[in-house]
Amino acid sequence: MAKNITRRDFLKTAALGVAGMTAAGLLGGCSTTGNSAKTGTYTPGTYSATATGMATIKVTATFDAEKITDIVLDLSGETPSIGQAAAEELVKRALEAQSPEFDAVTGATVTSNAVAKALKNCIAQAKGEIDVTVVDETRQTKEVVDWLGTEPDTPEVSETVETGTVIVGAGNGGLMCGAVAAKLGLKFAIIETLPTNGDTRHWYGAIGSKHAQAAGVQMDINRLKREVSRYASGKNSKEVLNTWINESAEMSDFIDELYAQYNPESKCTFTAGEEAYWPEDCRDGYMFPEQEHVWGREKSRNDMLAEYIADHSDAVIYYSTDLVKIERDENGKIIGIIAQNNLTDAYIRIKAQNVVIATGGYPGNPDMMEQLDPLGTSVTTACSYAPQDKGMGIKAACWIGAKLQEEPAPMLFDRGIVKPGVDAGLVKVESGDRVFPGTVRQFNLGTQPFLKVNRNGLRFTNESGPYNDMVYAAAQQPGHVYASILAADWADQVDRFHTIGCSAQTRANPKGQQEALDKYVEEGLAFKADTLEELGAKLGMEGEALTNFVATCARYDELAAKGSDDDFGKPASRLSRLNTAPFYGFWLGASLLTTEQGIMINGKGQALDQNNEVIDGLYVIGDASGGMFANNYPCLMPGIACGRTLTYGMKVAKVIAGVDEA
Repeated sequence: MAKNITRRDFLKTAALGVAGMTAAGLLGGCSTTGNSAKTGTYTPGTYSATATGMATIKVTATFDAEKITDIVLDLSGETPSIGQAAAEELVKRALEAQSPEFDAVTGATVTSNAVAKALKNCIAQAKGEIDVTVVDETRQTKEVVDWLGTEPDTPEVSETVETGTVIVGAGNGGLMCGAVAAKLGLKFAIIETLPTNGDTRHWYGAIGSKHAQAAGVQMDINRLKREVSRYASGKNSKEVLNTWINESAEMSDFIDELYAQYNPESKCTFTAGEEAYWPEDCRDGYMFPEQEHVWGREKSRNDMLAEYIADHSDAVIYYSTDLVKIERDENGKIIGIIAQNNLTDAYIRIKAQNVVIATGGYPGNPDMMEQLDPLGTSVTTACSYAPQDKGMGIKAACWIGAKLQEEPAPMLFDRGIVKPGVDAGLVKVESGDRVFPGTVRQFNLGTQPFLKVNRNGLRFTNESGPYNDMVYAAAQQPGHVYASILAADWADQVDRFHTIGCSAQTRANPKGQQEALDKYVEEGLAFKADTLEELGAKLGMEGEALTNFVATCARYDELAAKGSDDDFGKPASRLSRLNTAPFYGFWLGASLLTTEQGIMINGKGQALDQNNEVIDGLYVIGDASGGMFANNYPCLMPGIACGRTLTYGMKVAKVIAGVDEA
């Protein structure tokens, strides 16, 4: 199995050099401002190149005859708290190395890779190894293009590999599929766009596991089926849902075995009893299935799955490798994929009888977001997704006739804190890319059901509901954003609110949330005031809006004191007084975690075509697959999405191995 290696090690052993990258046509050069005569290692001058990180990054490097003297980075499309925050360190490391062979900044691997790749192109220009061309600056006025595009022509490949199954994506679903395939003795390979395994989603939902049995939980399965269908307005596939319900316990058993072998000190916490429920007066007919499992985070589950694959098979994981297209023969039979190393641009053909798409959703693809989910896009201010999730697996499957779910299903958390005056939705940055404006991935306190007001200072909804209810209500408000208003004693209220799932982190650690709140006050993302009128002014309200705000707060305090929300019907347990200074406020929109609108599948994970017939040899799992959810993510069922992903990872491996009849 191919182990993780540093960029320096990789570039020392890369099969193709810069010329290979240039031939691929992915990077552009720039005009040089130096002399044309070359008397040393480099032709002195300034050169630029672009590469793809979370968005388009640009590196501009200045050379004298023997060294790089300056590097300027345009990382305007990268995540502010991650990629942009690494800019100074990246420049330092690159200048010290005098080459692209510098180690990635921890936590900013995607951006680091892109900087290294673009710098390598600049060096090649300065050495005269490739032509100097002008970076395309017209990207700043680029129009939105059709999200699907056209299937690329088959490129010239430099290597061909044969295997039985190729799994595209080394995340939760792909690594689970690989681990079970290894256990069953299948021959397979995995490709992953990152230089390491994808992030682990530690929460997962499973029905009837040993942990549930130990807790004495007896699930009303028929009600669960009705409830998931109700969330989706009946648009989900009951067959797809049933596979998760019927087989997730077996998946959980495998996870138990994994931890016993690779992390025996870790324990599984199963959420049961009243902890899994909202307060009595808030339940409103919702079902709160007791099915969430959380293991300790001292070791990544995905890393353990990769270790299991290494120990139980000779499968190779090709890191830093992108899917280009799925290949079929003249009869339409799946025969494998074309992939590309995203550091060297070398193309590889992987011949296989089965292709498993496990590439995640499309939250990192602005064109897909705007065209496939305009409403979800319009209410989002921040992102907490993996930037490599650009929908490539979905597009590749559509190119060969797979059916895309028609209904969007974004996972929106009401925690996207932004500064006053910032609208929700994608914005164009200097690089020409479109990104969400928030600089914080998620502010957990945002989910708590305190008073919420719009820019006119008016309350507009019942603040107690599933995550997405709040942000969709804001779609009808100015800028699609809203302000959350808290009193000094806010931490005394959250135990009574008793929100569940990951939003329970606020009541589990109110001190940590207060520290985050204080930090955001210092940064101008949140505001603190001794009076509500002062708070409204700091939030950017003036004139009639400020008058409305003060009146709205007084009205809300009156309703809370009475214990009855006569305006919007919020349950009494979720009301809180606004009579203790100082007061806090901050603006919010949605934080987008992922999308779950993917390729339609059956209960075996097999992709379906436009006639709902099976595409033999093509499987899709996780957020790249459709059929499980529609409209939104059922956040009152914590872990259900990852539980589905892990279950189908196991299911597909079993189907391919013939353990389950395909």
